[in-house]
Amino acid sequence: MCQEIVIIGGGIAGLSAASELARVRGTGRGILLLEAEEDVARHTSSRSAQQLIPGYGPAPVLELTRWSIDQILRAGEELAAPLAWPSAFVVAGRPEDVAAMTAPGMRSLNRDELVELCPELATNPERYPVAAIDDSAVRTDATALVAWHRARAEAAGVEIRTGARVVGLTPQDGGTWVLDVAGPGGTAAREEAAVRARTVVNAAGAWAEQIGALAGATPQELQPYRRTAALVTLAEPFAPEHPMVDDAAQDWYYRPDTVGAMISWGEAEPSDACNATPHEGAVASLAETLERETALRIAGTVKEWTGLRTSRPGDVPVCGWDAAAPGFFWLAGQGGYGFQTSSALARATAELVVQGRVGWWLSADTVEALRPAARDADVVLRCPTGTDGNPATGGAAL
Repeated sequence: MCQEIVIIGGGIAGLSAASELARVRGTGRGILLLEAEEDVARHTSSRSAQQLIPGYGPAPVLELTRWSIDQILRAGEELAAPLAWPSAFVVAGRPEDVAAMTAPGMRSLNRDELVELCPELATNPERYPVAAIDDSAVRTDATALVAWHRARAEAAGVEIRTGARVVGLTPQDGGTWVLDVAGPGGTAAREEAAVRARTVVNAAGAWAEQIGALAGATPQELQPYRRTAALVTLAEPFAPEHPMVDDAAQDWYYRPDTVGAMISWGEAEPSDACNATPHEGAVASLAETLERETALRIAGTVKEWTGLRTSRPGDVPVCGWDAAAPGFFWLAGQGGYGFQTSSALARATAELVVQGRVGWWLSADTVEALRPAARDADVVLRCPTGTDGNPATGGAAL
């Protein structure tokens, strides 16, 4: 049996694409999602800061974020509990650093206004004289959003297969692909099965460049970066309306959490694709820094983790057909913007795969910025032979 679409990767990118592809096609039948781990969302998607910030990222990401937040809020209105809710974001520091981090739509805070919102910064006026706030930022329940996309996809007929690692991708005559899939047990003991597909969507996160190499696709310069965070308890809890706070020099950030606070170094250390874990002493060192620079007092650590944020040069995700590998679609490089761009990227993916172009809801500049890199000798493909794409439907093609 030949699948119409195989999605590689069961994080927020792959799951949201699956649910949106099913919606645009009118059915999820013929869509297969393959996840290497024993469950979906085991890596970066389970290690999110869960804050969606409209002023965070380059211009294309800002547009994707605004659209995604609107859709996530709308979706939550139909559920028993919301998927996202208002939660302000503050950038604090010296004037020149704050100015560099201030995006359109953010408003300035003077010292008194900052301390009223964030009293823990009152002890360090030299480091935090001013700030800027994004009142349109929201918190999201990442686990609930992942579960919503999965349920939506499976209800439409999408098949999700876990413990299925793609170890080979071979193009076939007639415009199809054969995917060699290994089950649990490692290389020596694995049982392999072949999956045939007309379209392959590469949503493999930190492993996306490796999947592209298996397919002979054009390299996208995707690089995973480590970022360490922890949930900690506080001697004095935050007020309910306390915003997320980012040091304008980008040294670290923190936000309220039900247990106390989530804290992060905010680092971007290059890494191989792996199940990353914190460096020894990293969280303890961060706790000491926070206590030195603010009035926060950390009582204990509940949980610590390291996620991999995979980016390409320019920090703009890649979403579109590969120029060298017909039928191979890139959906990767979301970096630290995965959840906050997921709905928009899922819709763009669905429209490109099914209809051949993105509708007018997304600007041509952003569509162009998302285009996969192509070698000089490559001819950019709009959609592969055998899809139900219709380039005459309007919008911008990739």
